[in-house]
Amino acid sequence: MNAPVGAELDRLRAKAQSDHRALRGRIDRLSDDAIDLILRDARSHYAWTDTPIPEGMLEEIYEIVINGPTSMNTLPARFIFVKSKEGKERLAKSLKPQNVSKMMGAPVTAIIAQDMNFWHELPFLFPHEDRRHLFDGNDAYCEDTAYRNATLQGAYFMIAARAVGLDVGAMSGFSNAIVDEEFFAGTTLKSNFLCNIGYADETALFQKLPRFEFDQVCSVI
Repeated sequence: MNAPVGAELDRLRAKAQSDHRALRGRIDRLSDDAIDLILRDARSHYAWTDTPIPEGMLEEIYEIVINGPTSMNTLPARFIFVKSKEGKERLAKSLKPQNVSKMMGAPVTAIIAQDMNFWHELPFLFPHEDRRHLFDGNDAYCEDTAYRNATLQGAYFMIAARAVGLDVGAMSGFSNAIVDEEFFAGTTLKSNFLCNIGYADETALFQKLPRFEFDQVCSVI
């Protein structure tokens, strides 16, 4: 893909600037209710109703997630949505025992992974400057960039799922090595974390755990 140049580049930049001004003119901030839904009063869930996720909602979530920022627009995250009984049984092999029921009861469990060859797609994703040389042969930089940005995209995924009305329950109590062997053998993908999504059974909730106050962990210099 060739990067736009000249008059076409000027037109696209002007449109981007105009679109952003229009967005800010239309929405200056989210409502308190919206912030409560996605973060402030949202909870991690461990039990699920049998209400299925509507058709097309996974695609809707992805369309939100893919617009979140990543460094150099690398977009290294890959999302594997495990819905079938067979897929869940394969995934269960990797889980700590206390997490199996949480995963099996969820309508969908997302494996958030990163593609270690993400940088091969830079001519498409970052067409105005070829930065593949930064990654070619530099495994440590690839690993760092892939992990950081796929984790960011996983967080966007959780917020997007809540924004469209779903509940989420992220999990790190599993073996990445087993997931990688079971689902990604022979590929350039590596698992990052898991996230159950669906409509929660809130009767499994306990009280919200403490949070730090601003002055405990923040400083302004």
